[in-house]
Amino acid sequence: MNLPRIERELKKRLLYPYRWGRKQSNSWDSDTNFIYQTYSFESLLRKTDNFSQELRDYALNRWYNFWSAMAAENIFASHNNVIANKNSFDKLIDFTIDNIPFDHKTSVYPKGFNQPYKYARENERELIQWLYDNQSQQGRKHLENRLFIIMYDINNQHWKMKSEIISLKKELDLYIDNFSKNNLYEFDFGNGKIYSSLLWITKG
Repeated sequence: MNLPRIERELKKRLLYPYRWGRKQSNSWDSDTNFIYQTYSFESLLRKTDNFSQELRDYALNRWYNFWSAMAAENIFASHNNVIANKNSFDKLIDFTIDNIPFDHKTSVYPKGFNQPYKYARENERELIQWLYDNQSQQGRKHLENRLFIIMYDINNQHWKMKSEIISLKKELDLYIDNFSKNNLYEFDFGNGKIYSSLLWITKG
């Protein structure tokens, strides 16, 4: 995967407003699943030219978030102790780290958490619990091992940080180089022990 190219394409998205007309939905996901085979932003604009503004915004956002996440997974998989899941349809496992399976999700700092950044940094377990309770109510809803990457920008432009792939690589490389099962948070939601981790990507 050409990370500099992906960063260039993602940054073209920054020139357009970042609007969510509606929450994630299975029906709109089906209408915009072409994002997985759309590699350039110009091609994405052509494919969505006849969409309603609301559906086009949805497609642009899904494309942006998907390719940022794919870049992150590629960075993880470049490490010797990480093995990518070859089954792209598996919604529970993206990769294993030291033989521990993880799904990973890159998110902006959630407004709905209703707590300041400083509080979240000091109470990561509470934030992780909130993320499990509130994120991905559609196709990716699950209570298994998960690694959360949280983007936080002091100027509240959190979403733009998903395009900073080269900077993201530095942080992910550092995380993997220092990975230890002892640093994971343990939870039990009623179906046995699971593990989670939270990686902060901050600006400002």
